[in-house]
Amino acid sequence: MRAIICTTTLLMSAGAAFASGGIWCSAEDAAAIFQVEAGVTRGMGGPTFNFRGDLEILNRPAGDSLRKTVFEDSNLTQYWLDGKELRLNVYREHEVAQRINSVELTILTKTSDEGVYDGGYTLAIYDAAADADQDGKPVEVTGKVSCGAE
Repeated sequence: MRAIICTTTLLMSAGAAFASGGIWCSAEDAAAIFQVEAGVTRGMGGPTFNFRGDLEILNRPAGDSLRKTVFEDSNLTQYWLDGKELRLNVYREHEVAQRINSVELTILTKTSDEGVYDGGYTLAIYDAAADADQDGKPVEVTGKVSCGAE
């Protein structure tokens, strides 16, 4: 009886290990350095968990609130993962002097090999203090990104 319980427990825990995987993306160029990652469950629509990341916008002054951004679960607003594409949209607001600044990171990739996704990113940076026209349009920078999934 003990052997049956141990075997059942072992098989159930092995099944749980195959029930999740992960995604990750990183880029480093003249405009920005970032890395993001999350766990992804298999089944149930593939929700993410433990999303986190770091972004540094290199042309922002030191000490500026938009220079460095830390992302967490609530900042991953959309994602898509299938055998052909990995897409992420990450958004974070910063409040400075009763004004809202924001960064939005959009990652669009296609698979180049199993579990390897390459493509580009667009980083939209909205700085309320620099928006002299009050038109609400962000400054955008683009670059190449490398991602993976398992």
